[in-house]
Amino acid sequence: MSARDGYLRAAGLAAALLLEPDVAAAWAKPSALAEMTVGGLAGHLASQIFLVGQAIGEPPAGHAPIPLLEHYARVSWVGAPLDSQVNAGIRSRGEGLGSEGAVALAERAGAALAQQQAELPGLVGDQAVFMPWVGWALTLDDFLTTRIMELAVHLDDLAVSVGLATPALPDAAFDPVLTLLARLAARRHGQAALLRALARAERAPAAINAI
Repeated sequence: MSARDGYLRAAGLAAALLLEPDVAAAWAKPSALAEMTVGGLAGHLASQIFLVGQAIGEPPAGHAPIPLLEHYARVSWVGAPLDSQVNAGIRSRGEGLGSEGAVALAERAGAALAQQQAELPGLVGDQAVFMPWVGWALTLDDFLTTRIMELAVHLDDLAVSVGLATPALPDAAFDPVLTLLARLAARRHGQAALLRALARAERAPAAINAI
Protein backbone atom coordinates (compact mmCIF):
# COMPACT_ATOMS: atom_id res chain seq x y z
CA MET A 1 0.00 0.00 0.00
CA SER A 2 1.07 3.60 -0.57
CA ALA A 3 1.69 6.33 1.96
CA ARG A 4 -1.61 7.79 0.81
CA ASP A 5 -3.44 4.64 1.93
CA GLY A 6 -1.59 4.61 5.24
CA TYR A 7 -2.31 8.25 5.90
CA LEU A 8 -6.02 7.98 5.08
CA ARG A 9 -6.42 5.01 7.39
CA ALA A 10 -4.53 6.67 10.25
CA ALA A 11 -6.48 9.90 9.76
CA GLY A 12 -9.69 7.88 9.83
CA LEU A 13 -8.76 6.52 13.25
CA ALA A 14 -7.99 10.05 14.45
CA ALA A 15 -11.31 11.38 13.18
CA ALA A 16 -13.13 8.52 14.95
CA LEU A 17 -11.28 9.17 18.22
CA LEU A 18 -12.21 12.84 18.09
CA LEU A 19 -15.88 11.77 18.05
CA GLU A 20 -15.57 9.69 21.23
CA PRO A 21 -17.84 10.96 24.06
CA ASP A 22 -15.01 10.38 26.56
CA VAL A 23 -12.86 12.89 24.68
CA ALA A 24 -15.56 15.55 24.73
CA ALA A 25 -16.28 14.91 28.42
CA ALA A 26 -12.62 15.52 29.35
CA TRP A 27 -12.10 18.49 27.00
CA ALA A 28 -11.00 21.02 29.62
CA LYS A 29 -9.01 18.56 31.76
CA PRO A 30 -5.23 18.11 31.64
CA SER A 31 -4.01 15.67 29.01
CA ALA A 32 -1.16 13.16 29.21
CA LEU A 33 1.10 15.85 27.71
CA ALA A 34 2.46 18.52 30.01
CA GLU A 35 0.74 21.90 29.80
CA MET A 36 -1.90 20.74 27.31
CA THR A 37 -5.57 20.16 27.93
CA VAL A 38 -7.39 17.27 26.31
CA GLY A 39 -9.01 19.80 23.99
CA GLY A 40 -5.63 21.26 23.07
CA LEU A 41 -4.23 17.81 22.37
CA ALA A 42 -7.29 16.98 20.27
CA GLY A 43 -6.69 20.20 18.38
CA HIS A 44 -3.08 19.20 17.73
CA LEU A 45 -4.22 15.77 16.52
CA ALA A 46 -6.79 17.32 14.20
CA SER A 47 -4.22 19.80 12.89
CA GLN A 48 -2.34 16.93 11.23
CA ILE A 49 -5.35 16.45 8.96
CA PHE A 50 -5.72 20.17 8.34
CA LEU A 51 -2.02 20.50 7.45
CA VAL A 52 -2.38 17.88 4.74
CA GLY A 53 -5.18 19.87 3.16
CA GLN A 54 -3.07 23.02 3.35
CA ALA A 55 0.05 21.43 1.89
CA ILE A 56 -1.53 19.63 -1.07
CA GLY A 57 -3.25 22.87 -2.02
CA GLU A 58 0.02 24.85 -1.92
CA PRO A 59 1.93 25.27 -5.24
CA PRO A 60 5.50 23.92 -4.84
CA ALA A 61 6.80 27.04 -6.62
CA GLY A 62 10.06 25.47 -7.72
CA HIS A 63 10.99 23.97 -4.33
CA ALA A 64 12.79 20.65 -4.80
CA PRO A 65 11.96 18.01 -2.16
CA ILE A 66 14.57 17.34 0.51
CA PRO A 67 15.16 13.86 2.02
CA LEU A 68 12.84 12.80 4.82
CA LEU A 69 15.56 12.51 7.46
CA GLU A 70 16.93 15.92 6.48
CA HIS A 71 13.50 17.33 7.31
CA TYR A 72 13.90 16.12 10.90
CA ALA A 73 17.43 17.51 11.04
CA ARG A 74 16.05 20.95 10.15
CA VAL A 75 12.87 21.28 12.21
CA SER A 76 13.38 23.30 15.36
CA TRP A 77 11.09 21.31 17.66
CA VAL A 78 13.17 18.12 17.70
CA GLY A 79 15.00 18.07 21.02
CA ALA A 80 13.61 21.48 22.06
CA PRO A 81 12.73 21.85 25.77
CA LEU A 82 9.13 22.00 26.93
CA ASP A 83 9.30 25.75 27.61
CA SER A 84 10.91 26.62 24.27
CA GLN A 85 9.21 29.08 21.96
CA VAL A 86 8.56 26.44 19.32
CA ASN A 87 6.86 24.06 21.76
CA ALA A 88 4.88 26.87 23.36
CA GLY A 89 3.67 27.78 19.88
CA ILE A 90 2.62 24.20 19.16
CA ARG A 91 0.64 24.07 22.41
CA SER A 92 -0.95 27.46 21.72
CA ARG A 93 -2.10 26.42 18.25
CA GLY A 94 -3.55 23.19 19.61
CA GLU A 95 -5.43 25.01 22.34
CA GLY A 96 -6.70 27.49 19.75
CA LEU A 97 -8.16 24.69 17.67
CA GLY A 98 -9.53 23.06 20.80
CA SER A 99 -11.39 26.27 21.63
CA GLU A 100 -13.75 25.45 18.74
CA GLY A 101 -15.23 22.74 20.98
CA ALA A 102 -15.29 18.98 20.64
CA VAL A 103 -18.23 18.72 18.24
CA ALA A 104 -17.13 21.49 15.89
CA LEU A 105 -13.53 20.28 15.74
CA ALA A 106 -14.54 16.68 15.06
CA GLU A 107 -16.92 17.79 12.32
CA ARG A 108 -14.26 19.95 10.66
CA ALA A 109 -11.69 17.17 10.81
CA GLY A 110 -14.18 14.73 9.33
CA ALA A 111 -15.04 17.09 6.49
CA ALA A 112 -11.36 17.75 5.72
CA LEU A 113 -10.65 14.02 5.68
CA ALA A 114 -13.59 13.35 3.35
CA GLN A 115 -12.19 15.88 0.88
CA GLN A 116 -8.74 14.29 1.08
CA GLN A 117 -10.22 10.83 0.48
CA ALA A 118 -11.43 12.18 -2.85
CA GLU A 119 -8.24 14.09 -3.74
CA LEU A 120 -5.27 12.02 -2.56
CA PRO A 121 -5.79 8.92 -4.76
CA GLY A 122 -5.32 11.12 -7.83
CA LEU A 123 -1.97 12.52 -6.70
CA VAL A 124 1.50 11.12 -7.43
CA GLY A 125 3.68 9.94 -4.55
CA ASP A 126 6.90 11.56 -5.78
CA GLN A 127 5.42 14.98 -6.49
CA ALA A 128 6.79 17.90 -4.49
CA VAL A 129 4.70 19.19 -1.58
CA PHE A 130 5.71 22.57 -0.17
CA MET A 131 5.19 23.16 3.54
CA PRO A 132 4.90 26.92 4.09
CA TRP A 133 5.14 26.58 7.89
CA VAL A 134 8.74 25.34 7.58
CA GLY A 135 9.78 26.76 4.22
CA TRP A 136 10.81 23.63 2.30
CA ALA A 137 9.31 20.73 0.37
CA LEU A 138 9.08 16.95 0.67
CA THR A 139 7.73 14.38 -1.74
CA LEU A 140 4.06 13.67 -1.13
CA ASP A 141 4.85 10.20 0.21
CA ASP A 142 7.47 11.55 2.64
CA PHE A 143 5.19 14.37 3.73
CA LEU A 144 2.35 11.95 4.43
CA THR A 145 4.77 9.75 6.37
CA THR A 146 5.47 12.70 8.67
CA ARG A 147 1.74 13.12 9.24
CA ILE A 148 1.20 9.39 9.84
CA MET A 149 3.89 9.50 12.52
CA GLU A 150 2.26 12.51 14.18
CA LEU A 151 -1.15 10.87 14.02
CA ALA A 152 0.17 7.61 15.47
CA VAL A 153 1.94 9.28 18.38
CA HIS A 154 -0.90 11.62 19.26
CA LEU A 155 -3.59 8.96 18.86
CA ASP A 156 -1.85 7.22 21.74
CA ASP A 157 -1.49 10.47 23.70
CA LEU A 158 -5.17 11.32 23.38
CA ALA A 159 -6.45 7.82 24.07
CA VAL A 160 -4.31 7.54 27.20
CA SER A 161 -5.47 10.99 28.32
CA VAL A 162 -9.10 9.86 28.51
CA GLY A 163 -8.64 6.24 29.54
CA LEU A 164 -9.38 4.62 26.19
CA ALA A 165 -7.45 1.85 24.45
CA THR A 166 -5.02 3.17 21.86
CA PRO A 167 -6.35 2.40 18.37
CA ALA A 168 -4.31 -0.24 16.54
CA LEU A 169 -2.84 1.05 13.30
CA PRO A 170 -3.09 -1.07 10.16
CA ASP A 171 0.22 -2.19 8.68
CA ALA A 172 -0.05 0.41 5.93
CA ALA A 173 0.20 3.11 8.61
CA PHE A 174 2.34 1.38 11.24
CA ASP A 175 5.15 0.18 8.96
CA PRO A 176 6.26 3.64 7.74
CA VAL A 177 6.08 4.99 11.30
CA LEU A 178 8.18 2.11 12.61
CA THR A 179 10.78 2.64 9.88
CA LEU A 180 10.93 6.41 10.40
CA LEU A 181 11.23 6.23 14.18
CA ALA A 182 13.84 3.47 13.99
CA ARG A 183 15.96 5.51 11.59
CA LEU A 184 15.67 8.62 13.75
CA ALA A 185 16.52 6.66 16.89
CA ALA A 186 19.57 5.09 15.21
CA ARG A 187 20.75 8.50 14.04
CA ARG A 188 20.32 9.94 17.53
CA HIS A 189 21.74 7.08 19.63
CA GLY A 190 23.71 4.95 17.14
CA GLN A 191 22.97 1.65 15.44
CA ALA A 192 24.34 -0.45 18.28
CA ALA A 193 22.08 1.23 20.83
CA LEU A 194 19.00 0.56 18.71
CA LEU A 195 19.96 -3.06 18.06
CA ARG A 196 20.55 -3.64 21.77
CA ALA A 197 17.24 -2.02 22.72
CA LEU A 198 15.40 -4.35 20.36
CA ALA A 199 17.40 -7.54 20.75
CA ARG A 200 19.64 -7.41 23.84
CA ALA A 201 17.71 -6.23 26.89
CA GLU A 202 20.66 -7.01 29.18
CA ARG A 203 22.75 -4.25 27.61
CA ALA A 204 20.03 -1.97 26.23
CA PRO A 205 20.55 1.77 26.69
CA ALA A 206 18.46 3.71 29.17
CA ALA A 207 16.91 5.78 26.39
CA ILE A 208 16.31 5.08 22.72
CA ASN A 209 13.85 7.87 21.91
CA ALA A 210 13.66 8.91 18.28
CA ILE A 211 12.54 12.51 18.83
